[in-house]
Amino acid sequence: MRNKKSGTSRRMSLVTRIRFSYIIPFVPFVLLLLFIFYNLWLNNHSYADMIDSVVKASAFNMDFKHDFDNETYLLVVGQKEVADSPIDAMISEARIVVDELNTLSNSVENRERIASISKYLDNLEYYYNNICNNLQSEGTYDTNMQIWENDVQVGTTLLQETVYQYIFSESKDLDRERENQQKSFGRVITISAVAFVIVVILILVISYYFNKLLRQVQQEQVQLRKAEFLVLQSQINPHFLYNTLDAITWLAESGEHDTVVHMVDSLSGFFRASLNQGKDIVSVSEEVRHIRSYLEIQKIRYQDILEYSIDIPDEFADVKIPKITIQPLVENALYHGIKNKRGGGTIAITAETDGEDILIRVTDDGVGMNAERLKQVRAAINEQATEETGVYGLYNVNERIRLHFGDSYGIMIESEEGVGTRSVIRLPRLS
Repeated sequence: MRNKKSGTSRRMSLVTRIRFSYIIPFVPFVLLLLFIFYNLWLNNHSYADMIDSVVKASAFNMDFKHDFDNETYLLVVGQKEVADSPIDAMISEARIVVDELNTLSNSVENRERIASISKYLDNLEYYYNNICNNLQSEGTYDTNMQIWENDVQVGTTLLQETVYQYIFSESKDLDRERENQQKSFGRVITISAVAFVIVVILILVISYYFNKLLRQVQQEQVQLRKAEFLVLQSQINPHFLYNTLDAITWLAESGEHDTVVHMVDSLSGFFRASLNQGKDIVSVSEEVRHIRSYLEIQKIRYQDILEYSIDIPDEFADVKIPKITIQPLVENALYHGIKNKRGGGTIAITAETDGEDILIRVTDDGVGMNAERLKQVRAAINEQATEETGVYGLYNVNERIRLHFGDSYGIMIESEEGVGTRSVIRLPRLS
């Protein structure tokens, strides 16, 4: 009986030893895999925080300036009472977002930007309280309007620009994090290559899963950049809206009712094309309707200095183009070319084929640029432009075209001082 038990014990011990002989070689690799998974989890956690911070900052920046400027303007002109104003709630919500960003960002530079945003909010709250105090006294309309124009709008602009810088800095960190993950995968593959066949197969399976996850992260990053540029590009300049509404009011008071109807119809068409059911890619014909509405509004406002022509053949009507691509170029031509030229000038929009591609040209006979400024503009368009360069809108247009169609496409600027400027958009002829 004892011999049977002893034999059984020896057999069990042998089985156990065989099992351990299979397990022991895997122990260092299992530990390595656990270490890799732990670092991957940390990287993904850090990456998720970065994405969360960019999304929160983008959502905060999308409407805050417009809403804050508009609400304070309504207070100044007496269309709203202080008790009905949501500005206190807006500032409180903004501070909550700032506190959340402070916990998500690990960048020293971005923490400094967050501190600046907090100071801008303090300044805006101070300006708002001044406006509220002034409203209790008579004859303070001019004072409040001066605060709104010189303090509130400047403050919201500075805040908006700082949030833009925060977003792009976080986007750079996302790129670096992605590169670090790719290097980590390279090291995993190198280590796996020296392992025996079974472990190599296991690691290859895991690597396939990692690569799939990496592709998903890359796709999410591209979508994030598209959403960011869409927000930046489709955001309507509040000054354009205010000036247009002021012009409509002035025309109505002057009794030019037909012109008012025409201008309101153009403004409606402009916003309808800007929204366009949330689509980011539209047809050239839709883009032409959008730019025509914009130019008709500006023609009424600048009738003494602005002439324009649009000559895009019908054969290009169905070609696909990112929404709001031509308008920033036309706006640039108007404000930096025509308005600075004595006696005004003309903006011409044309299109033609170039092999398999389509070229859309926006040409003005404004003041143009010297060689040094042209070099700066071209560099800013193709690199990381900032608000200070004055070509931020052109940079965004170029980036959106490249994101959708590839690096072979985008915009090119030609200019000669005293002669004018030509902006050329290169697109694939896709319908």
